[in-house]
Amino acid sequence: MPRLWSWCEEADAPGGCGARGASRVGRVVARGALVRLAGCMVLTLRLLAAGPEVDDIRRDATVRAIERVLPTVVNIATTQIVEYRDPYQDLFYQFYGRRAPVERREEPSSIGSGVIIDEEGYILTNFHVLRRASRVYVKLQDGRILEAEPLVYTPHKDVALLKVQTRPGERFPAITFAADDDLILGETVIALGNPYGLGTSASRGILSSKARRPPVEGEPLGTQDWLQTDAGINPGNSGGPLINLRGELIGINVAVYRESQGMGVGFAIPVKQVNEALSEFFSPEVTRSLWFGAKVKGLRGPLVVADVQPGSPAARAGLRAGMEIEGVNGRTVRRLVEFNRLVTESPDQPVRLQVQEGRNRRTVEVRLISFESLVEQKLGLRLAPLTQQLAAGFQVGVGDGMYVESVEARGPAARAGVPARSLLLGLDGRPVGSLFQVADVLMGKASGDTVQLTVVVPRRLGAALMEYRQVTVEVVVR
Repeated sequence: MPRLWSWCEEADAPGGCGARGASRVGRVVARGALVRLAGCMVLTLRLLAAGPEVDDIRRDATVRAIERVLPTVVNIATTQIVEYRDPYQDLFYQFYGRRAPVERREEPSSIGSGVIIDEEGYILTNFHVLRRASRVYVKLQDGRILEAEPLVYTPHKDVALLKVQTRPGERFPAITFAADDDLILGETVIALGNPYGLGTSASRGILSSKARRPPVEGEPLGTQDWLQTDAGINPGNSGGPLINLRGELIGINVAVYRESQGMGVGFAIPVKQVNEALSEFFSPEVTRSLWFGAKVKGLRGPLVVADVQPGSPAARAGLRAGMEIEGVNGRTVRRLVEFNRLVTESPDQPVRLQVQEGRNRRTVEVRLISFESLVEQKLGLRLAPLTQQLAAGFQVGVGDGMYVESVEARGPAARAGVPARSLLLGLDGRPVGSLFQVADVLMGKASGDTVQLTVVVPRRLGAALMEYRQVTVEVVVR
């Protein structure tokens, strides 16, 4: 400032810039100082508004990952129907000479965890969490409790899929999946869930071990197939997510191993196994009983064809593993759930898929086949589920077979001697209680292959006497 004033005084001297010029320079300098002062005030106000979060050492990568994922974690409560014995039943019997009706009531049977994997309200959990459940409820992080419908499960992977009952158009936060093999031994991992029914909690550890062996097709998963962590996983954590510091799902908590009074060793189903299960869950075969014949991976894109079944509609259309699916019937698609819905919305019409393979883009046309048509086409049978009356007549349970409604004349089954109004118990030694189980065997059969049918054939011996004879016949698939 002294220097400024001296400069201004010199400007007022004879031959200088004059008082007018000095005044203008002074205004310019003063305006610059005010601008700098205003900038400092704005910065100060921003720092005050941000509060302790600015440079807060507590909000590290672990905290940020938990904050990102927590809205997707749900608590699961299941109920089952149990018989209730009233203590006054015996007294009722003494006075009235007959037993009182047995009461049935719903009781909570287990508590577990789950994680929302799609914005439409699809939830992933363990199959053992839902085992024997009659009704399922989920509690969201906002406190709402909603009923959920179990859709499909795979016991050998211990994975189950639920769908929350929601209002039309309602959307939910969904977790992000890590890449299948994006795992670093020793990296920090976080387990979230509902241990002992206490409520949502988080525990941190490291990835102690990756899966120790390649997956075996159709075999139940065990400790050799799971991720191992020292993050705290306790009863009730089952079905919850195991995440990395990016907040990505790397596994589904499944079990804890304890020696007596020893430290726990937690396990999680790897995201690769989870993705394989989801490729089966979100497929036309499972959701709409339609034979498509290709597994598509990519819960939220890109959608990639992982496997194509030989002789299937997808194979006949020219789909190959590695192709990326960009659209269905001219509509861009990025989510597996959306892809499955679009492919099956008009089952009687061929589906046009826009695919890319390398640099080549083209459209393939797939004509899906219903399971009913598949069975008729390959065996010449029309099957129906067992009713209570039919099951009682064959002296079996409702889900213990399929009723043979009719047999095509001179068809494959007719030539093997399978009669109408018989009971189909199994194919190739595998029990069948649904059309899906029948189709699952036949989808792997090519024309000319053989399949063993286990059939119960009724034969009337008199007016009120019926004989049931179980036979096994070999049928040549058409």
